[in-house]
Amino acid sequence: MTPIAASSRVVVLTGAASGIGRHLTGLLAACGDRLLATDVDLAALEAIARQDAWPTDRVLLAALDVRDPAAWRQIIERAVDTWGRLDVLLNVAGIIQPGLVHAQSPRDIDWHLDINAKGLIYGTQAAAAVMVAQRSGQIVNLASMAALAAVPGLALYTASKWAVRGFSLAIAQELAPHGVRVSVVYPDAVQTPMLDKQLDYQEAALTFSGSRLLSVEEVGRAIVEQALERGRLEVIIPWSRGFLSKLTSCFPSWAARVLPALTAKGLRRQTAARDRLKSRSLD
Repeated sequence: MTPIAASSRVVVLTGAASGIGRHLTGLLAACGDRLLATDVDLAALEAIARQDAWPTDRVLLAALDVRDPAAWRQIIERAVDTWGRLDVLLNVAGIIQPGLVHAQSPRDIDWHLDINAKGLIYGTQAAAAVMVAQRSGQIVNLASMAALAAVPGLALYTASKWAVRGFSLAIAQELAPHGVRVSVVYPDAVQTPMLDKQLDYQEAALTFSGSRLLSVEEVGRAIVEQALERGRLEVIIPWSRGFLSKLTSCFPSWAARVLPALTAKGLRRQTAARDRLKSRSLD
């Protein structure tokens, strides 16, 4: 399967109003792609589009609640009706709510699984139907390092992202005979509003246990270079952290032994990050 030239790609992208989705929209638009950028908050998306000066002739905006399969079908149909085909689906939208599972509500369970897992599956299904018919295309699903190793304190998020990984690896085999590629991306902690939300939750300390935080620019570059251009099935950012995560997943009893040290390291860095954020807000 030959990668599609950047100047001719038709892309549908979710979660475009913030974080990785926002950066990817601007990055791909600058590459010459045509995008249908979506978000559940259309007003915020429109404000970002004006602020970032996305080209209006190549970036269309639409509201999308990824939990609605009918809305997904309409979004995919709009892209095909506008540009004649669909080359790439980027499933970026996601949420997180730190907490110990016994203290979380049924709404928290539904929220994680409905958005992070089921929403992604609905979108993949709608896009795959078009791509199989045209015998070309690529689906890129954003998972997390939490899809490679269980994260206590983020059990619901972990469950949703493990679902993303398992689903993506399975459909990669299903869709390959039809000319459709699948990539699943596992970034470590990224400096985004979603990360800021975890600063005040001690349960999320492991999120901060890496050597450094990733930038949206690093993640965007990896997605373009490794997923879209090289067609890699798994994109791990950074690889060293991913190797450790896979190792702890293979040997969970060993992971339990290193957990206290990683948690203590994460707590120190979480506190430092929170202090930096508060300091900036006071300036």
